[in-house]
Amino acid sequence: ASCTLNGTRVKGTIKVESGARLLARGVRVVGNVQGENAARVVVRGRSRVGGSVQVKQGGGALVAGSRVIGDVQYDANERRVRIVNSRVNGDVQIVGNRGGVEVRGNTIDENLQCKENQPPPTGGGNRVGNNKEDQCARL
Repeated sequence: ASCTLNGTRVKGTIKVESGARLLARGVRVVGNVQGENAARVVVRGRSRVGGSVQVKQGGGALVAGSRVIGDVQYDANERRVRIVNSRVNGDVQIVGNRGGVEVRGNTIDENLQCKENQPPPTGGGNRVGNNKEDQCARL
C-alpha cells in the first residue's frame, strides 16, 4: 500500500508496514515515524516529527527540509537513504545500508554516526553538536 499525507497532523506514531510506501509532506507528528521492511519512507516539506524517524531493513528513505526532535536511524536498508537540509535534536545513526547514503546540509545537535555502509556515505556541510564518527567523520 501507499500513503500520502499532506499537511496532516498525527497524534501518535506513523508505522509503515512491510512493502508499503509513505510520502509525508508538511506533516506534524507527535510520536515517531517507523518503517520496518517498508519499500520507501519520505518525510519532507517542513515536516516536524516530535519523536524519531526509524527506517530498518527496507528500501529507501529520505528526510528533507524537516525537523526531528528525537533521532534519525537508518539501519540495513537496500536502497538509497538520505537526510538533507534538516534539523535533528538528537543523534543521526546510519548503519549497514547498501544502496548509498547522503548526509548533506543538516544541523544535528548530538552525534552523527555512520558504520558499515556500502558504498560509504557522501555529503557535507553538516553542523554537528558533538561527534562525527566513523564513515561520517569528514561530512
